[in-house]
Amino acid sequence: MPDPDERDRAYEAVRAHVAPETRDQAGLGQQPDRNDRRSYWDQVPRLLEMRKDYQERWPADQQPAADCSADPPGSYRSHGGFYLKPDRHAEAVSLIGRVRQAEPTISTDVQQVEQDNAQGGYLAGFKFRVKDDDRLKEKLAERLEGQPDKTPTEILGQIPDAIRYTFCVRSETYTTGYYGIKERLENLGYKMYESKNSWNRSEYKGINTRWVTMEEQRFEVQVHTPESFHAKHYVTHDSYERIRDARTSDDERTELKAFQREVCSHIEAPGGAADIPDFKKDGL
Repeated sequence: MPDPDERDRAYEAVRAHVAPETRDQAGLGQQPDRNDRRSYWDQVPRLLEMRKDYQERWPADQQPAADCSADPPGSYRSHGGFYLKPDRHAEAVSLIGRVRQAEPTISTDVQQVEQDNAQGGYLAGFKFRVKDDDRLKEKLAERLEGQPDKTPTEILGQIPDAIRYTFCVRSETYTTGYYGIKERLENLGYKMYESKNSWNRSEYKGINTRWVTMEEQRFEVQVHTPESFHAKHYVTHDSYERIRDARTSDDERTELKAFQREVCSHIEAPGGAADIPDFKKDGL
């Protein structure tokens, strides 16, 4: 099976049914059969225009960066103002290094699951499987601000998606594909401690599962259709980031949530997907 990045390039044909002026933004995915194209793909050009409109009215560069001029050497402050003093920053750098050491083994197993599944599920966005260092530091600093009694080690252990993967499964085989992926990961020794089904939600579609290795490294596996992945990754990702940014105004946040609802209203839930139960293991 080809490398996922190589397959991303091969799947560029998905953009053939999107208006030419939006092809650069439309993203990659597995192209549906001609008789299987749902309304979402027809709406992509309009949705991208809506995204462009709000980005022009609420430009990201108007949000001021945090002032770091008085911070001591070796400290860290995110663009949004979350702060790590030097000793905690040094600990965070060491912890992030351990995450990066754990990733290759998990990735090899996840790629094996991709090869073995009989439902045609494929890994999408594989090159984004580890959050970048700055984003992890920001998450650590944000959570430590709300839980000052915790250590960076404890906080990083609570972050479920420092390592994350996305499977895309076509609608016809989505439900069996979800259970097949779950079974294969369990057979490899990983334990699922949470599964959150969002097919009935209005602002996000898909299923997010959370896993832990025998060495207690957590990681996330999302299960999407090509449509829901495209919407999440190429259309609503920026709005999601702006919604969670504390500097975003209430008016902007209200508009962004309405935009996400509009996008998701055109994504059809696969048969049986909404009935996949949520799951959460006590103590994790």
